[in-house]
Amino acid sequence: MLSDIEIAQGAEMKPISQIAESIGIEYEDLEPYGHYKAKVSEQLYSKLADRKDGNLILVTAINPTPAGEGKTTVSVGLAEAMGKIGKNAVLALREPSLGPVFGIKGGAAGGGYAQVVPMEDINLHFTGDMHAITSANNLLCAVIDNHIQQGNELQIDQRRIMFKRCMDMNDRALRNIVIGLGGKMNGVPREDGFNITVASEIMAILCLASDITDLKKRLGNILVAYDLSGKPVFAEQLGVCGAMTALLKDALKPNLVQTLENNPALIHGGPFANIAHGCNSLRATKLALKLGDYCITEAGFGSDLGAEKFFDIKCRYGNLKPSCVVLVATIRALKYNGGVAKADLSTENITALKKGIVNLKTHIENMRKYNVPVVVAVNRFGTDTDNEVKFVEDFCAETGVKVSMCEVFAKGGEGGKDLAEKVCAVIYGNADNKFAPIYDEKLPVKEKIEIIAREIYRADGVIYTAQAEKAISEIENIGFGKLPVCVAKTQYSLSDNPSLLGKPENFKITVRDAKLSSGAGFIVIYTGDILTMPGLPKKPSAFNIDCDENGNITGLF
Repeated sequence: MLSDIEIAQGAEMKPISQIAESIGIEYEDLEPYGHYKAKVSEQLYSKLADRKDGNLILVTAINPTPAGEGKTTVSVGLAEAMGKIGKNAVLALREPSLGPVFGIKGGAAGGGYAQVVPMEDINLHFTGDMHAITSANNLLCAVIDNHIQQGNELQIDQRRIMFKRCMDMNDRALRNIVIGLGGKMNGVPREDGFNITVASEIMAILCLASDITDLKKRLGNILVAYDLSGKPVFAEQLGVCGAMTALLKDALKPNLVQTLENNPALIHGGPFANIAHGCNSLRATKLALKLGDYCITEAGFGSDLGAEKFFDIKCRYGNLKPSCVVLVATIRALKYNGGVAKADLSTENITALKKGIVNLKTHIENMRKYNVPVVVAVNRFGTDTDNEVKFVEDFCAETGVKVSMCEVFAKGGEGGKDLAEKVCAVIYGNADNKFAPIYDEKLPVKEKIEIIAREIYRADGVIYTAQAEKAISEIENIGFGKLPVCVAKTQYSLSDNPSLLGKPENFKITVRDAKLSSGAGFIVIYTGDILTMPGLPKKPSAFNIDCDENGNITGLF
């Protein structure tokens, strides 16, 4: 059996100009990065301004096992399948982070015969967007510390600097550090720390900015610190937003690549969903809606994280109206939610499946609260038995949702034709789109949190630590309480406790802190033990990756 990278390396890719031409992009609107990837020009947006938007399809999932449920694989396979049934679809996905690539989860270019290519490039440096975001982030950090060193005209309180350095790698040793040691010439000593790049507010800003003017404005709105009198200090006061914009001007342009079956794909932006808002850039999604009759996009982790933020943050800012939700599940994950150990997921277990399927039921109910129709895509594994498949099909029939047994990993687009046809049927059967976010962003911060906790997580209530109470009060007092909220929470449970699987009951969510991301335009709410700088496992994926004397990469996954 071929590995993902072997399949990708054997792909017959078309020149990127041909992929562009297939969706009406002229060569003059391409900025090639080699033969098989390119950025699209700013001028393309104005050229397409009057074109009608296509249908927006969101791919999300149930609560996953630690290995994930294959949302990206299903997203890519669905795009390939749309091509097989004669539909014009454009894929819009996030860029992978090097943290998971070299850590435990692997890359984010799909899998098997449902991948985007060139896979190695996409999973590694790609077109340099991550580097640009990291550089812009760390330029602002350097300027903050230099301002303090050079006399501190803004009277920044070094104990209350809110903006951290970042790097795109899992490195737990950098979570909490002390900088400025070694004497007066080396800066002012203070506590600091690093986030992973995909948790940086700069990443969120890039993904929500409408154009370069909006990008610069959002960068200026970043809350960087408080001064000694307790007043907020914003990035625009440090005079560096122009330079940050210069670093990000090319990164703001979406990247065009292709699937294994030569379908067009826009890969752009990559915030995590458990610690950020978990969606590809708004610009890529809007571009895909103009270029195709269908835009297929993805939100990270389960629908309690990625889809909720997609609907309540991204759709709100982009004025988007999803036409359909594809809810990815695996029989393995349903058994995992039913209490089966990871090592035993390949064994038939109808009892655990019956217990765990309540997780799928809850996610279906949650998506319906946004008035968006749902299609369940079961990402099939070779170990799924006929009895298990029939049980899931019968359950979905009783619940009133269409279900498709999806074999895109093994068969590419051919294995997703049934899913594509069912998605199209649901969209055309629901022409009256009544999508709406689940809360009014003008509500008090706590009320917004409590609506999400009650309606999406199914919690009995919310507990706030003293630190959270103080932070929320401060955010409201400086005039930012009417922003949407972005909850940082474990992906493994509907609750804030990763060990509570299935559909937890009789629990409360504990909010331990809140942080204003005023540039991005939301308030991050921290629950549980969520870290914005992950660490590497004992045996990281990096141990398996190699490069031979001819430059051929192996073991990427």
